[in-house]
Amino acid sequence: MATADRLPPEPGPDADIGELRSDIDKTRSELGDTVAALSDKLDVKGRAQDKAAETRAAVVDRAHAATETVKSKPAIPVAAVLGVLAAIGLLWWWRRR
Repeated sequence: MATADRLPPEPGPDADIGELRSDIDKTRSELGDTVAALSDKLDVKGRAQDKAAETRAAVVDRAHAATETVKSKPAIPVAAVLGVLAAIGLLWWWRRR
């Protein structure tokens, strides 16, 4: 809720028709913005779709970045594969003993 300090100034008792209409138009505009904001908050399906699109874009960006990293530094994936193969070989050898 708005406190008395944050309320917009209202036209005084000696305001003319123009000021009153201007104040009414301003109030309608603010009310319309408030209703639109509340409608956006209540649109759960739309918000979920927006979040899914953001997440999808982030995953695609990370995948492209990872692909570029692998292309520019192929030694890292090769070392990872060799490490995994060495671990599998060590486990196989240890179980066979």
